[in-house]
Amino acid sequence: MPREQPALHALATAPSETELRATITALVGFGTRHTLSDTRSDTRGIGAARRWVKTRFEAISRDCGGCLEIVTPSQVFSGKRIPQPTEVMDVVAIKRGSTDPQRVIVITGHLDSRVSDVMNASSDAPGANDDASGVAALIEAARLLSKQDNRATLVFAALSGEEQGLYGGKVLADYAVAHGWQVEAELNNDIVGNSRGQNGVIDNTVVRVFSEGTKSNETPAQAAYRRYHGGEVDSPSRNLARTMAALADQYMPDFRVRMVYRTDRYARGGDQVPFLEAGYPAVRVTEAHEDYTRQHQDLRTQDGVRYGDTIDGIDFRYLARVTALDAITMAALSRAPAPPTGVDVHGALATDTTLDWRTVPGAAGYRVHWRDTTAPQWQHARAVGDVGHAVLQDVVIDDWFFGVSSVSADGYESPVVFPGYAGSFERSPAAKPGH
Repeated sequence: MPREQPALHALATAPSETELRATITALVGFGTRHTLSDTRSDTRGIGAARRWVKTRFEAISRDCGGCLEIVTPSQVFSGKRIPQPTEVMDVVAIKRGSTDPQRVIVITGHLDSRVSDVMNASSDAPGANDDASGVAALIEAARLLSKQDNRATLVFAALSGEEQGLYGGKVLADYAVAHGWQVEAELNNDIVGNSRGQNGVIDNTVVRVFSEGTKSNETPAQAAYRRYHGGEVDSPSRNLARTMAALADQYMPDFRVRMVYRTDRYARGGDQVPFLEAGYPAVRVTEAHEDYTRQHQDLRTQDGVRYGDTIDGIDFRYLARVTALDAITMAALSRAPAPPTGVDVHGALATDTTLDWRTVPGAAGYRVHWRDTTAPQWQHARAVGDVGHAVLQDVVIDDWFFGVSSVSADGYESPVVFPGYAGSFERSPAAKPGH
């Protein structure tokens, strides 16, 4: 069990329902935030919403002595859902890391909203849950973490263009590549504010974290190696999800992560996908029970059912718990060392298993982990000191999956890294041939 961190316990109860409500109320107040809506009005449309988020980031930055750098990367797109060339702009606040600034932890949510017709840019589309809830979570995380220490860089990003084709995620992923960010984690919060399912089930104790099983851009040779040696359920995104589940277990006794072994909900998508395509670890955070009468719907009452994504569908207590999980995860990852690199495992025709890895700056020691090949979580761990090599005596390589994590002097632990290309947190596709 990793060392208890009082600062993470404090974050578990820190998010303010009042702050979250104020953000969603403001965003809903812009009428529609459709990507193709008005960009010049100060009171309606996506442009007004973007400028409002920028002012919120600026206010948070003033409160922390100018600790946030605010940027608005954009690209012009046209496509199936963007018939005329349109600028898609993200609003991004960056809090540089104190010792490891090129390593980056990202949280995203999307600003844009829609109704039943994805091309309808004029009707009211309040988008309270999809996805003002995610934007509220990332702004509150920025407020909470702005005055705290982070060794790696934290990025809080309100994206546009999601409903028209995940364009805002591409803008930010391209920005990350262009600026040489070593993205260790991207937490995409999309539909995180509702605790009542369409079937009437009410549950405010569970959040789903979706993660891809194998890397989106592995080569045929890497896929062949993985198929033979394992790694189908140990991408860095999957081990990021395991980290989130473990943090919830340790710091949020009234809340748990349900890991879903899938990139996203069935036949649906989100802004984590462009990050995965760019070779970065990313997950989607989404409420446990969705109400589809409130998603992508015209505001109306039909057969006694009220349709539309309005603010009365938000459970602010639940949203505060999701926000706490985000903040704990970002704090823990940013204070831990980088995950080990070059992790490799040996032990064919032997009764012992040997693990090797390259040490990383800021690590005071390492832990080796192993689990049954059918177990969802790491079951066993052993601290091995500040070394790059460990031998697990009488642990046969054929029967287990293995991994290595790095640990700081004050006890913060990185995600576990599965051996080889399949589990590496380094940006894909940079890898050794055959791994």
